[in-house]
Amino acid sequence: MTQMPHPPEETADRYHYGVIARAIAVIDSADVPLSLEALSAQMGMSAAHFQRLFSAWAGVSPKRYQQYLTLGHAKTLLRERSTTLEAAHSAGLSGTGRLHDLFVRWEAMSPGEYAAGGAGLSIFWGWFESPFGAVVVMATEKGVCGLSLAAQMGAEAAMADMVQRWPNATFTEDPARLRPWVSSAFGMAPEQDRAPLYLIGAPFQIKVWEALLSLPEGHVTTYGDIAAAIGTPKAVRAVGTAVGRNPIGYLIPCHRVLRKTGALGGYHWGLPMKRAMLGYEAARIDAS
Repeated sequence: MTQMPHPPEETADRYHYGVIARAIAVIDSADVPLSLEALSAQMGMSAAHFQRLFSAWAGVSPKRYQQYLTLGHAKTLLRERSTTLEAAHSAGLSGTGRLHDLFVRWEAMSPGEYAAGGAGLSIFWGWFESPFGAVVVMATEKGVCGLSLAAQMGAEAAMADMVQRWPNATFTEDPARLRPWVSSAFGMAPEQDRAPLYLIGAPFQIKVWEALLSLPEGHVTTYGDIAAAIGTPKAVRAVGTAVGRNPIGYLIPCHRVLRKTGALGGYHWGLPMKRAMLGYEAARIDAS
């Protein structure tokens, strides 16, 4: 029986992420944009300290970040940075996203292996810090197969979320083996230290996840565009289900999929996390 351990002891970075996560939750629930003073007061910090902390994490001020988390910004993304996936493939856009550049090599498990629920598969795992709080990362010898974010769902649920996907696999804690790949994933390693992905899913799910890997950082698409790109234009609902079953959070960028109205839609790891990721990427693009 695989244990459900807690992530590492709280560090300064994890504490700071917690502050930012609370700030995003406050912003998300507010009916109108909040002033720096109002936000910092709710975080129990001085305005100057909160501004520095927030800007260090997001790359932009709280005011600017709020603009990234609005429905209006999502609609702007659809209008100005919407990627039609068929065009992305033909234009070679799959090579323009930083994360995709880091994970250009990927391999999929065969349908028969998937149906076996991971039987005979050895998976090693570990807890790590990320720009989005604590994450549990899992991999086989072929590449990263799982990344679950604990900030919204909690550590035990994040771990269980991964384990239940491959109930017949053997799980071994080995963070040292994973660390170079995780560092690569979050931009903390040289470019040559690229890490592969190992997609474990049903054939239809893998087609959807492959399409997601064509999305450049800072761009978005819709469920309908994905359905059209994989040759099943009427399967929008099935695409949504496959997007929701993505086991590799952030690295397979399901957070970049919006409804055609500009609404965020759902997100397996919580809508505040989806907003944070879209805002984080928009801030990185603007800061570059």
